[in-house]
Amino acid sequence: MSDIPEQPKPQRGNPTWVPPALTREEKTRHVGKTPVFFGPPLAILTDGQKNTMEISGKLNRTAERYLEILRSHGLELTEAERLCIAHICNIGFMSPQEIRELPFEVGLTRFETPGLDKAALKKKLESASFADLVAVVESLGF
Repeated sequence: MSDIPEQPKPQRGNPTWVPPALTREEKTRHVGKTPVFFGPPLAILTDGQKNTMEISGKLNRTAERYLEILRSHGLELTEAERLCIAHICNIGFMSPQEIRELPFEVGLTRFETPGLDKAALKKKLESASFADLVAVVESLGF
């Protein structure tokens, strides 16, 4: 055993947080019926469907496609840029409109850290697709 204390692991929302790796069994585990609140986005997605298997299939297909979008989008960001975006996102839930306004928010924020070029970051975010912006926000845990 080592005398060195274990370092605390970063939590979701921390720019260095990485989701835990899942084993193959965990990725395909059956969780049974899980109560899910159908807010407006899920209600719209499943509008008109009554069969729970069809609804479940639609949710799983949508989630699979969303995960693929996250894997194939995003931006190359420096640590300083990630910290700046995490600072902006730290308000909590990021609506689609707030995600679209990230370049604008970068121009307004007073956040400073060594190596941060806010003008370059703003330009990088302005040229990014919405999918790229969502992938960045998701990668930061927001």
